[in-house]
Amino acid sequence: MSTIAKEVTGNNISSKGFRIYSVARKVFIYCLSVFIVAVAIFFAADKSPKKSMFGFRYYTVLTDSMAPEFSSGDMVFVRVVNANKIKEGDIITFNPSSGSDAYLTHRVTEKITDYQGTGVTCFRTKGDANNTDDSFLIDESRVIGKVKFHVPKLGVMVRFVQLRWYFILPLVALMFVFFKMMKYYFDLKSKNDSAQTQQSIKTE
Repeated sequence: MSTIAKEVTGNNISSKGFRIYSVARKVFIYCLSVFIVAVAIFFAADKSPKKSMFGFRYYTVLTDSMAPEFSSGDMVFVRVVNANKIKEGDIITFNPSSGSDAYLTHRVTEKITDYQGTGVTCFRTKGDANNTDDSFLIDESRVIGKVKFHVPKLGVMVRFVQLRWYFILPLVALMFVFFKMMKYYFDLKSKNDSAQTQQSIKTE
């Protein structure tokens, strides 16, 4: 009888584990699917460099001027802040020219709080991988904000989504197929365990 009790207990644990897995699977796949589709649509529909999410703006690094801090293909997340909260050593993202849509992300090497008596705060910047400072000063009106963190190569993935967003739906479909196969496996395992338990009871 002790053997049967152990087998029944084992089956109960297996059944409980399957139920936990089943719930976790559903929550995971639905949340992930919604996230993937939402992000794909967001990036595909809005290619503006001024787009933001949760108070951050994010930009894809196009060159290695800030290596090894980050490199081409990385994505930097920038918090919009006032010039008075930026200090030497901070990494900022800015528009180097009012007549251009280009954006640079370099480190502040000098902060000038009252440039030539105008009351305007300006910044001298430099890429970590460059030998000299940038040849221009950045006034506070052209500063987007301060880099808080970056994600390696995320910019490459975002670019892929922007250009080939239609690949996302097949990816979601493959995920559904994978979890369906896992469900089938656990269902079959549960049935086999139940059949073995019943056979043991009959034998006893």
